[in-house]
Amino acid sequence: MNRILVIGSGGSGKSTLSQKLSNILNLPVIHLDAYFWNPNWVPKPNDEWDQMIDKFTNQDQWIMDGNYSRTMNTRMERADAIIFLDMPRLLCCYRIIKRRFMYHNKSRPDMNEGCNEKLDWEFVKWVWNYKKRSGMNVLKKLEHIQRDKQVIILNTRKQVDEFISRIESNRSL
Repeated sequence: MNRILVIGSGGSGKSTLSQKLSNILNLPVIHLDAYFWNPNWVPKPNDEWDQMIDKFTNQDQWIMDGNYSRTMNTRMERADAIIFLDMPRLLCCYRIIKRRFMYHNKSRPDMNEGCNEKLDWEFVKWVWNYKKRSGMNVLKKLEHIQRDKQVIILNTRKQVDEFISRIESNRSL
């Protein structure tokens, strides 16, 4: 695995898993949120974003976390492995609320400077409805590419911990 794509709902643990995998596998992490958002939560224009995605995905090694459905196919095509964190929505909502308090009036480490952590009703609804709005589409895409790519779907914190333990033990062999 040299190119790993980590996807899932907000609060599913994408950035945390990506960082842990980076530490184990010694691969660079690309937190897409840090590049998509300009200060004050202003999104990158589509043409500039597409160029960045091309640049990132054409590198030899990476762990990339983030959804951004418009560029999902490009990232999936260029990844060796795709990890889908299909976590329970209550857990995801708990995590985004916890994150809001942890990073009150500051930017998260996986976010661009000038994008202070916020929590609004629209984002809570986005996380709550992720499975029915986006999750099914992601699962369909993964079903189509699983013959050519390593696809890993993790549904619980325990599965994530077991996955990390397997990666660590395989690295030490």
